[in-house]
Amino acid sequence: MSYKYELHCHTGAVSRCASITPERAVELYREKGYDGLVVTDHYSCQTFLDRHILAPQKETEFFLEGYRRALKAAGDDFTVLLGMELRFYGNGNDYLVYGVTPEFLYENRNLMAVYPRRFHELCKQNNMIFVQAHPFRPYIFRTNPKYLDGCEVYNAKNKNSGINEKAEKWAEENNMLVRVGGSDFHRESQADNISGIITEERIKTNDDLVRILKSGEFEIIR
Repeated sequence: MSYKYELHCHTGAVSRCASITPERAVELYREKGYDGLVVTDHYSCQTFLDRHILAPQKETEFFLEGYRRALKAAGDDFTVLLGMELRFYGNGNDYLVYGVTPEFLYENRNLMAVYPRRFHELCKQNNMIFVQAHPFRPYIFRTNPKYLDGCEVYNAKNKNSGINEKAEKWAEENNMLVRVGGSDFHRESQADNISGIITEERIKTNDDLVRILKSGEFEIIR
């Protein structure tokens, strides 16, 4: 038996650029035959523009809203995990982070001011995965691979641009351990162009997700 999971999903509850409610996101992915999703709302200046932009840790409850509402809507038969799409101060690079817990957000200060080298260390200390999202979009700079666990090699929004192929090649050239795919989902109009991964093992916890992503034992939905 196989299972399908979305790894790049935003909600309108937190991400300014998204319009879908957390509840509808869960409902839609369930309708599409998925078994779960990771809520990766933006942790960026855009998100905290009028909410403690220099101290987003004071808005942790706000940042968790999309995840918590999706989790409540999911019930027992659909997995919802917490992630983030992190952007540090000063550039347009985005990073997907998996294995995030509310406790990690409560215990750490402004993550936008940490930057890749130190953040990668934090991820190793907390059993999290740190990958660069859509690394070949315009105005994006590739991060030194030694400060990453991997990259997003398939982004459904980029499927006809050649960008995904460049990301796949970059990951291969740098022997990246983790190579993920996702939809970069923001609104219901994207419902016919979604991605994620297929696994032979059910993912129920962060530990399950991190272990499976590191093992490479999954197929990207293209």
